[in-house]
Amino acid sequence: MATTTVLPAEIFDVQVNIPLIHQVVGAQLAAARQGTHATKTRAMVSGGGKKPYRQKGTGRARQGSTRAPQFAGGGVVHGPQPRDYSQRTPKKMKAAALRGALSDRARHGRVHVIDALVSGDAPSTAAAAKALAGVTTLPKLLVVIERGDVAGFKSVRNLGNVHVLMADQLNTYDVLCSDEVVFTRAALEAFAGRAGVDLAEAAPAKADKAPKAEKAEKAEKPAKSLVEEADAAEAPKATKAAKAVEVQAPAAPAADAAEVRDFGPDSAAPLADGSAPEGFDIKGNADSMLYHEPDGRWYDATVAEVWFRTAEAAQAAGFTKAGSRASKEESK
Repeated sequence: MATTTVLPAEIFDVQVNIPLIHQVVGAQLAAARQGTHATKTRAMVSGGGKKPYRQKGTGRARQGSTRAPQFAGGGVVHGPQPRDYSQRTPKKMKAAALRGALSDRARHGRVHVIDALVSGDAPSTAAAAKALAGVTTLPKLLVVIERGDVAGFKSVRNLGNVHVLMADQLNTYDVLCSDEVVFTRAALEAFAGRAGVDLAEAAPAKADKAPKAEKAEKAEKPAKSLVEEADAAEAPKATKAAKAVEVQAPAAPAADAAEVRDFGPDSAAPLADGSAPEGFDIKGNADSMLYHEPDGRWYDATVAEVWFRTAEAAQAAGFTKAGSRASKEESK
């Protein structure tokens, strides 16, 4: 019977900070650069100590050395020199970026946990490939194993679509480059232990069902509030919620309806796709209180927050024509 592993929310359910992830990945790629590129300046090129010809009387431009940059075989101006590209990134920033990347994968149902890649101490690539195929069919896999799992490492190292890492080697860049992240149970415990988080085992879960069967089962279950009240009466309060691996990704919340202000009978809000209602050609910007006519300079570049039927209606609502003297004085 399959079991559901509960992922700790401290690692797999945090807010994703995209600028932080960009900074950490950029630093990681910069540190991977060798930095041994080198060119010779005119001072490093051998020869050229003699003045090629006299200063005056030849009709040519004066030259002092044949190793100047304008000569073939001369030095290079402002060429690359050996340097260290590595950047100093604090440990807490790298850890936060890794938690954000793992949380993004977990929210989309792309983090999986298996008991082991192979059973026993004998490596088997076929057995490991079968175990991974039962979890996902996406091409790029990141497999995380514990440090002492030699059999698991040897079993997957020859699989072309698998990148294997130890639990203490897990990093943000490799998580982002993979379609799915597969932990062995021992690796997940080791990784969570390094972060100071305890894992909890959930009740055994059934295999995934078809969407219709799942909806029918939900209809037969008691109301969610009643279940939550029963669980609250039986179980102690948890400090933080945990996210299960095998649950489907939550549906995107419906966008809150934007608050539309009333600017008079000849005004209208934009349609769902942002276009203008029929008969309304004047764009209005509620933040700047300016309106734009179709022949205006900034008409195409302006996103309408309200549409007016006529310019008089926009003026009656307190809007000023964009580009007029009054609007320029207000902006000063």
